[in-house]
Amino acid sequence: MSDDRGRQQVEEPEEWQRLDPRNLLLDPVKALGQFLVPAVIALVGLSARNDGLPWWSLPVVVLGAIAFGVLPWLTTGWRITDTQFQKRTGLLNRTTSTAPLDRVRSVDLEASLLHRVLGLAKVQIGTGVDDDRITLDAVSRERAAGLRAHLLARRQVAVPAPAGAPHELDDGSGEANGPAVSAPAPETLLAAVDWSWLRFAPFSLGRLVLLAGLVGLLGQFGEDLPFLDEEHLTDGWRWVTSFAVWLVAAVVLVAGLVLWVLVAVTGYVVQWWDMRLTRGQGSLHLTAGLFTTRSISVEETRVRGVELREPVLLRLVGGGELSTLATGVGSEGVTRILPPCPRPVCVGVGDDVLGAPGRLTTDLTPHGPLARRRSHVRQALTVLDLALLSVLPVVLLDVAWLGWWLPVAVVVVGLPLAAVVAEASYRHLGHALDPTHLTVGHAQVARLRTVLETDGIIGWVLTESWFQRRLGLADLVATTAAGAEKVLLRDVPRDRAIALADTATPGVLTAWTA
Repeated sequence: MSDDRGRQQVEEPEEWQRLDPRNLLLDPVKALGQFLVPAVIALVGLSARNDGLPWWSLPVVVLGAIAFGVLPWLTTGWRITDTQFQKRTGLLNRTTSTAPLDRVRSVDLEASLLHRVLGLAKVQIGTGVDDDRITLDAVSRERAAGLRAHLLARRQVAVPAPAGAPHELDDGSGEANGPAVSAPAPETLLAAVDWSWLRFAPFSLGRLVLLAGLVGLLGQFGEDLPFLDEEHLTDGWRWVTSFAVWLVAAVVLVAGLVLWVLVAVTGYVVQWWDMRLTRGQGSLHLTAGLFTTRSISVEETRVRGVELREPVLLRLVGGGELSTLATGVGSEGVTRILPPCPRPVCVGVGDDVLGAPGRLTTDLTPHGPLARRRSHVRQALTVLDLALLSVLPVVLLDVAWLGWWLPVAVVVVGLPLAAVVAEASYRHLGHALDPTHLTVGHAQVARLRTVLETDGIIGWVLTESWFQRRLGLADLVATTAAGAEKVLLRDVPRDRAIALADTATPGVLTAWTA
């Protein structure tokens, strides 16, 4: 994607297209929503004056929102040439953004509730070079789908069209509007949401952010609420303490669990409503969302692997989450393609995406007894650190009622628990290598299994701490352009780590193995 301001000379076989006329209804409403809060504050402030509000204040706000909403439609145009997608914006300063058709890596569609009421969609075109995207907001749903099909098809065969060839895009109204699109090939369905998966929603803790935000909002504005003053709180506390402590604790626990289930299930439904994962035109397409529908595309040639994540609570009920590791798409190249769902579903879809069944369930080569010892020592040191921290309230705050039993309790309870966690982490620690894929298992709080194409490995980093050198162990990092740009193999015997790297990428470590 580039910012073209006269530096490039391109052909102009097509006329510039405007956004859909229904955008004249969409943008004013959006602008009014953005100006609503500041406008209300300003109007309330003016109304507090003795002379009151001028009669023309409300029309000015409404007309201003309409003007700001209409301006983007008047100043935005787009077109597709034989080699590029171009978007032109600006009234005084004109900016033309371009994306070569053969460099288009993703075409994502998004539709908020207002978009869907008006039959519109937002189109976001990415080239994978950076996070910047060309955005068209808004075009009709039919044209958006056709535009995505056209761009994804043209990126595969980006050649100039023959002279006289049709370049018309039918938006469903029977009128020609821009470049033509051949009928897309039928897509293959890989997965669709099953509402029996709702049982996994309470075991995924991602929604805790919503509760934390609610608590923070209540803490910030709670003093302004009439029922949260000192008198009401004191009366409420007296009423609560009039009951048995165990009864109060039970009620609070049950109420908290019910609230959490409601938040988790509601969030799951809103985010993953009508989720469909399909394959077509060389890409994976994920569509989901209740109020705001998002359609994300990931080019399959850029997918270098998958990651199966099993948080501890999900693992207890046999669930997991699946993401793709790709270059130039998603957040740091990681795109989640399945919600919390049964582990066999994750494995099946992962096999389909990789085109190599069994990589997510293959047996891993363990890293040996020394790696197990390191796992146990690491967890034990964590418990001892917590025990030392528990001493601080006693020493610094002189909290006499705590006594010295707190650090002792941390050690007594924490060490057996740490041993269980360490053993579970070690049992999933390992790796497997075949001619096409490297599989890595790692576990702490969440159990991860990462499958990475060996062709996607661009280098290796071998690190050894002082303690690891004494044991002959090392951390081996496979560097890649996909995902988080690295895959860690923890506590591998040093000789085995070098041999593994040399086998996965022949010739890269010749100097080490010679």
